[in-house]
Amino acid sequence: MRLPIQYLFCCLLLPILGYTQQTAEHLKYLAQKTPSLTPEVFAPNVISTKSEYEFGSVFNKTATAFYYGVDTGNTSEIRFTELVGNTWSKPKTILSHEKYGFNDPFLSPDEKRLYFISKRSLDGKSAKQDYDIWYVEKQGNTWTVPINAGTNINTKNDEYYISFTEKGTMYFSSNRKNSANRKQSFDIYSSEYKDGKFQKAVLLSDAINTKYYEADVFIDPQENYIIFCARRPDGLGRGDLYISFKNTDGTWTKSVNMGDKINTKGHELCPFVSKDGNYFFYTSNQDIYWVHTKVFDELKK
Repeated sequence: MRLPIQYLFCCLLLPILGYTQQTAEHLKYLAQKTPSLTPEVFAPNVISTKSEYEFGSVFNKTATAFYYGVDTGNTSEIRFTELVGNTWSKPKTILSHEKYGFNDPFLSPDEKRLYFISKRSLDGKSAKQDYDIWYVEKQGNTWTVPINAGTNINTKNDEYYISFTEKGTMYFSSNRKNSANRKQSFDIYSSEYKDGKFQKAVLLSDAINTKYYEADVFIDPQENYIIFCARRPDGLGRGDLYISFKNTDGTWTKSVNMGDKINTKGHELCPFVSKDGNYFFYTSNQDIYWVHTKVFDELKK
């Protein structure tokens, strides 16, 4: 019996396509073996090194490009690596300056902007005394000069860390309410993006914010949960990660400590969840760690 040419074509091509797809999946996340429910150092000796302090990491939607912050001991800078063909490029510095640092990178929902924080002055010629939120825009294979996120976001005090909902609402932290008796008065705010600009920032409820320090916020793109760093009396170390879930009425559950599986006697900060919702990244002991997001299930209960 003579088989149709289309049948023979499929028999030959489909295994190749399946192999290619499987290989592509394996190459995501810097081709690292994915973690289970136990946190592991991410990309040891490639991203997380013994000689520097790595923090503030973010992948693109396809997990084929990675941005992260590094404290070199002299300054803070943002580095980048991407999957080119079947190989990840050597990490390179894309934002650095001798007078002021860059850190806390985060991509906009359309991935055309890279946001970060810096003490850069508005004219770019000198350093200032407080952190602002900035961004650069992708133009071909290059980035624009830094652009300030504006006065609805930034104040004369510090603004830290950035994350976005899928609709473009920015969540960030600020100590704009700082006072003499609240030296660590960082709180978490949100700002909607409408008509090409960010709206006036809104303080989140007391389910999230307290009289203590709350910063380094990651918002789930669908706003189902929020993770942030806090320094509270029930904490395990210098700074712990907390989580809160969205109620059906739109309010937030009272935030809870993520426990000793995540938190240590040290400082846990810089939370990020991959776009596929599978992996939770954060900084601990001056390295970047990751773990499967199934660890959230017990906390939600």
